[in-house]
Amino acid sequence: MKCPFCQQPNTQVSDSRTTEDGNCVRRRRRCNACGKRFVTLETLEVRLPDIVKSNGSRVPYNPLKLRTSLERALHKRPVGREALDGLVAEIEGRLYRLGRKEVPSRLIGEMAMDVLLATDQVAYVRFASVYKSFNDVSEFTRAIATLPAHTDADNPPADGQTS
Repeated sequence: MKCPFCQQPNTQVSDSRTTEDGNCVRRRRRCNACGKRFVTLETLEVRLPDIVKSNGSRVPYNPLKLRTSLERALHKRPVGREALDGLVAEIEGRLYRLGRKEVPSRLIGEMAMDVLLATDQVAYVRFASVYKSFNDVSEFTRAIATLPAHTDADNPPADGQTS
């Protein structure tokens, strides 16, 4: 690490600690040339793959696009902000674990459908209707028919009574 005061390349680490959230390492350093002290913060830089769109163009991964599409599918559904953050993080984790430099946009759409199916079936159908470009009601019907069946135990009555 180069000293920010005298620009000498030789510095010595006197103390290292992880931050409270555990995502960074804070290092106290001392310059061997001028003796001044300074602190550095090391973070992991995660590079997600570029996205290959259906027309063949390549764009950098944009987490805002993913978040926006999931928010639209989950609009007025009983899924909180923290759960949405978790869905985005799960998809990003899957992308990172692929270890590829490029992935087709279709793969991200499929991952989004997977996490939505496990989270909220209405949001899944909403997302699928846009993602798969449904043209008529029969396509909605087919999508709904493929959903796993819900039991009464999955959706208890709102007033707490059993039927």
